Amino acid sequence: MRLLGSNVELWMRSINLAITNWISELQAANSAIKTPSSLFSYSFSTLGLWKVQLYCPIIAMNVEKSNGPLSDDRLLFSLNYHQLEGVIQLNHKVVVREKWIEVMVNIDNIRFDIIKLVTDTLMSERGAGITEKHFPSRIALQITPTLQANIISISVSKSSENPTREISVEKSIEASFEPPNTVGLNFSAGETSTISLRPWKFEQSAYGNSAILNWFLHDNLDGREVFSSRPSKFALMHHKAWFKNRYTNADRAFTREGGVIFAGDEYGDSVCWRVGRGCKGRSMEWEMKGWIWLTYWPNKHRNFYSETKRLEFREVVCLSLI
Repeated sequence: MRLLGSNVELWMRSINLAITNWISELQAANSAIKTPSSLFSYSFSTLGLWKVQLYCPIIAMNVEKSNGPLSDDRLLFSLNYHQLEGVIQLNHKVVVREKWIEVMVNIDNIRFDIIKLVTDTLMSERGAGITEKHFPSRIALQITPTLQANIISISVSKSSENPTREISVEKSIEASFEPPNTVGLNFSAGETSTISLRPWKFEQSAYGNSAILNWFLHDNLDGREVFSSRPSKFALMHHKAWFKNRYTNADRAFTREGGVIFAGDEYGDSVCWRVGRGCKGRSMEWEMKGWIWLTYWPNKHRNFYSETKRLEFREVVCLSLI
């Protein structure tokens, strides 16, 4: 796959377009045939870096929850004819101490994008437009060493705080004189403050010898987790709700194309495993499991439909303890 270079994205989009057409035909015919998993992922290990790349058509992902069946064919077309593309890059470092070996892993770059499988013209003619699509609402990553007996301890870093409160206070005084035939002075004073919520919360935790990394998208108005909640009908009708025009707003939680990027400069704290010195010189396997939640809330197309889908992947990477 590495030899294909950038052509792998075009190849996977062609494959997943064919898979989407096939599944759409089965669904239209009410076929009872169970489609196999359409997730394609691969990984490789190199000096100082682990990389996992994955592709999956949105139509093949499992629906975790929705507020009812979707009867809008145009919206269904727009939601189905996209694919998830993901890249996970982790830096790793081995330090040999006197009594143990330290394995440190930190985030280099994590990217997830929702890519359309058809042209803009076809999406407008048969669908509800190119801006009606899912967005990432939660990402979870679990890293586990396979040789559990050789692990002495694991250390994780603190999580990010949410909400981030940025207080901005504005004070003003207005004064005016009364007309000439009276004597007096009127004045008024006011004070306003603003509070902004951080859209993404990052959490690190440990379960046994596994490190668990979580990113949660929060509603920037009330602070609720998006993947586990549903918008009210009032919010769905409100044209100034945060998820309306969500790919063009100045305070958007996504890239303009609808994806997310988590870089090491913001999430660069490392996870550290202490491994027994008896493993020095050995090659050690690490299991990398992940879960991605994608949510749809209306953007510009008027409707009351919402849903959340989930995808799970598993890869194994290697590390030499030298």
